[in-house]
Amino acid sequence: MDRRTLLVGLGVFLLIGIVAIATLLFGSPVKFRGTTYEQPYPVAPDFVLTRGNGSSFTLSTMRGRVVLLFFGYTSCPDVCPTTLAELNQALGKLKQSDADRVQVLFVTVDPERDTPERVQEYVDHFNRNFIGLSGAESDVAKVWNDYGVFREIVEGTSAAGYLVNHTARVTMIDQEGNMRASFGFETPVDDIVHDLKIVLKEAN
Repeated sequence: MDRRTLLVGLGVFLLIGIVAIATLLFGSPVKFRGTTYEQPYPVAPDFVLTRGNGSSFTLSTMRGRVVLLFFGYTSCPDVCPTTLAELNQALGKLKQSDADRVQVLFVTVDPERDTPERVQEYVDHFNRNFIGLSGAESDVAKVWNDYGVFREIVEGTSAAGYLVNHTARVTMIDQEGNMRASFGFETPVDDIVHDLKIVLKEAN
């Protein structure tokens, strides 16, 4: 064996050793199943909206909890009820102590019809711990803009009136207020649970 081959072999062996030690010390890289945000993680834009009881809600008061943020409306025929039902299922797959550290927020994209009271009554059908939020259109529109939410009124012929096309993604915000991952419509519930457990474990 010549000297060059020996050096290459030793270099590879050393690299393998470093990786093995790093894995033992820091653990294997954790992979999310949702769409992830790259480091440095973007801080979730703060906002103030109105709850069903008329009080103000500020996102930053959720620090210390994992937030699942979803935008929708109470007259939605399919996407919104499906998503809220799946988020409720996801919480049900967690230990109660972990589920208590997760807060689902539902922000309306239809403030003209969705009063704060109506939004809260709507989310209560799925889980009474979910928080529904609305407010003046100018206030809610700023939140849509900050989170890149597309929203479009579509005139309908049904008894429910017009429909609202909107972005249908759930944003996961960690305990420090950072945006960590998002989940598209009909993401498997087990994938959401998997990613929640990762973020919840980080705070232990």
